[in-house]
Amino acid sequence: MPHEEQESNPVKYFYDWLPRAVDGRVRFFAWLSLLTELTIIVTGGAVRLTESGLGCPTWPLCTADSLVPTAEMGVHGAIEFSNRMMSGVVGIVALAMVLLVWRMRTERKDLFALSTVLLIGVLAQALVGGITVWTGLNPFIVGFHYTASLVMACIATALIARVYAAPGVREPAVSRWFAILAHVTTFVVAITIAMGVLTTASGPHSGDSDAARTGFNAELFEHLHAWPAYATFALTLALVIASMRFHATPVHRYAMYLLAVEVLQITVGLIQANTGLPEILVGAHMLLAALLASAMTAVVLNLTRTVPTSGAAARVEAFAAARPR
Repeated sequence: MPHEEQESNPVKYFYDWLPRAVDGRVRFFAWLSLLTELTIIVTGGAVRLTESGLGCPTWPLCTADSLVPTAEMGVHGAIEFSNRMMSGVVGIVALAMVLLVWRMRTERKDLFALSTVLLIGVLAQALVGGITVWTGLNPFIVGFHYTASLVMACIATALIARVYAAPGVREPAVSRWFAILAHVTTFVVAITIAMGVLTTASGPHSGDSDAARTGFNAELFEHLHAWPAYATFALTLALVIASMRFHATPVHRYAMYLLAVEVLQITVGLIQANTGLPEILVGAHMLLAALLASAMTAVVLNLTRTVPTSGAAARVEAFAAARPR
């Protein structure tokens, strides 16, 4: 009889299926959240670098009379519409993540908050994408759209970090001076990315041949972007060396990841600047900027650790997680 009742009430069956503690499903969708955020950055870059930014000239429809691109719109319409469809995929993953942490929203408020922000962010990103089209690819709005995508990737990174972290009060895992060095590096990384966005907004890859540019001197902004980039590299080297004192903590590993991304980013940046900004390298540079922001986020999140829980408190937490809702 109970089995028959579950079959006759699929909502209750689905609710009972949802996890009450972090498990493989939650971890999988946390990683999928980051993967889809990175993927839409790549597809958005493809739209811009193939001059398909107005492949669908209206929003939310592709044309005034059609939701999907028509044959007459050619490859540009298909590329732009594919990016819009990717937004739907990101939204589905974000919604699934919210549902998966629903039953633990009281015990794991951090996971529920991050998942909710990701879902709201997807909706906001879609609206900004529409404004981008309505304004004929205004370079400042395009730049904001990309920057918001980087922020979303950072939030997804934080979600991954938290699903692997035990709940509870957190304490410093490193020395105060090291934490200050990490936060200074984060600030310089943010400046580097901001200058990179303005440099791209002033360069040749506008997303459409008729799209406006910022009017800024692109060569000047290349230097304004390069200087903080080299400062970031120097600070990261200092982080890696200093983090050897904390080799038993994850912060050293993530500092190494950060350094590896920067080496690739600087290499690609130098090559693209000296080869006329080929589209494939510009796209790689955009993706690496997202990975740079993600790795920096991981470093900062691992500056603290969960305070070990006493045996009695652990049993109380286990009981709370296991009790029926």
